[in-house]
Amino acid sequence: MAPTSWRPFVRRLSRWTLGLLLLSVLAAEPVAQGQATLVPAWLEKVDPTLVETLEHNEGAEFLVILAEQANLAHAQHLESKREKGRAVMEALRATATVTQTPILSWLRETGLEHRSFWITNAILVQGDLTAVRELGSLPSVSRIVANSAMRVQLPQPQTAPLTTAQATELQWNLNMVGAPSAWSLGYRGQGVVIGGQDTGYDWTHPALQTQYRGWNDGAPDHNHNWHDAVDQGGGICGAESPVPCDDHGHGTHTLGTALGSDGGHNLIGVAPEARWIGCRNMDRGVGTPARYMECYQWFVAPTDRSGLNPDPAMAPDIINNSWSCPVSEGCEEPDILRDAVEHVRAAGILSVHSAGNSGWSCGSIDEPAAIYEASLTVGAVSSNGDVASFSSRGPVTVDGSLRRKPDLVAPGVSIRSSWPGDGYAWLSGTSMAAPHVTGVAALLISADPTLAGDVNRLEWLLTRTAAPGASDPCGTSPWPNNTVGYGLVDTVAALPWLDGWQTTYWPIVYISP
Repeated sequence: MAPTSWRPFVRRLSRWTLGLLLLSVLAAEPVAQGQATLVPAWLEKVDPTLVETLEHNEGAEFLVILAEQANLAHAQHLESKREKGRAVMEALRATATVTQTPILSWLRETGLEHRSFWITNAILVQGDLTAVRELGSLPSVSRIVANSAMRVQLPQPQTAPLTTAQATELQWNLNMVGAPSAWSLGYRGQGVVIGGQDTGYDWTHPALQTQYRGWNDGAPDHNHNWHDAVDQGGGICGAESPVPCDDHGHGTHTLGTALGSDGGHNLIGVAPEARWIGCRNMDRGVGTPARYMECYQWFVAPTDRSGLNPDPAMAPDIINNSWSCPVSEGCEEPDILRDAVEHVRAAGILSVHSAGNSGWSCGSIDEPAAIYEASLTVGAVSSNGDVASFSSRGPVTVDGSLRRKPDLVAPGVSIRSSWPGDGYAWLSGTSMAAPHVTGVAALLISADPTLAGDVNRLEWLLTRTAAPGASDPCGTSPWPNNTVGYGLVDTVAALPWLDGWQTTYWPIVYISP
């Protein structure tokens, strides 16, 4: 593998090299007089991996990304989360409608399977190289990328029977992030909705069922509460499952850490009275850029079970994202999901992401969507506060930004949480760390509901009140840095900064942030 700092150059080089090689087998292309390169203009827009795939196959799925994207600047000036969500959805849909209409008409005329997105102005197409060439020749098309699917390695569970005393004992990870302090004051996540996109969720698990927003006092209603982006395959769940289902276990585990509690011995979640809604974005651990986009879009405006009646008022306050999109899944272009994440944030939704498990090397945070500025990226620590050896580090070099990441760290080693079939298991990974931050964010919103929709202020509280941690071998700044970001998320330190806290609960005077 090439050193991280060389990756952008290697990708550019591979694009040019493959493009030039393919000229010998592609149909002859006219070259404008005085043009400096022999590479056709349409080919410069296309993912070289996709071209190579279509040279050996009759067809493949690919995403057509349009150049024009909606201007959402006005949304940040709106006061409520509901207003922001509605404004963002309407602006994105309007832009997609105007710019995609000619392309959609052509796709219908040619009989090519396709699906339109508005969270990013893009169209998913099943087509051949001729279709790619035609679409790539359109001035309105910015780029065309593969929508691959390849299995990634998810953390494997460790299971063992627990004594009643062990199950009843408050988990160390919840103490580490200070959750019990918020509980003692009555803040347990009530009034907050957490969205999760993952391998799915075992919604009837005792630690998750009553927190599911679709539970509805025993009369389940999955409209606007569940969406399955897996349209083929799906393992034990099948495709497009009408009810929440987990074909792996990873999603059930991550959600349990954010809010799980069976009301008895098993208090495993940071915000046990928050509600949840879910979207399955992986087929037995396999994701694609289109599935991730589909879930992001659904969270901004959840639909009913038929995929109709999108309603931004039903959007979550926070989304937990314990996944990454590697090159093997089609995310060869680092920015492929950036617009979607930025649009989620513009809609007033905090998007929490796991940093990845690529290890201790600098620059190992290199996969969407953890690499983006709009993502709140979380690394992992163990019970003694040491940074986990597997926890990826910054800076982000894959897009040339040198962006500092992660933003925070949280417990991520041997975390006990829910597992499908009413069970419990231990998992390690930054996938386990992210839902701790998701849960703490829910605690803060339940303590100060004005934080809902105010992503900038919520993120400020989470990062600026974190406990500084390890030194950083990957940069010059002692804090924040590329190993722990601002440090370990800390509920106790964040609570005094909430509106009204100083006079109501805290005996000393704090300077307003």
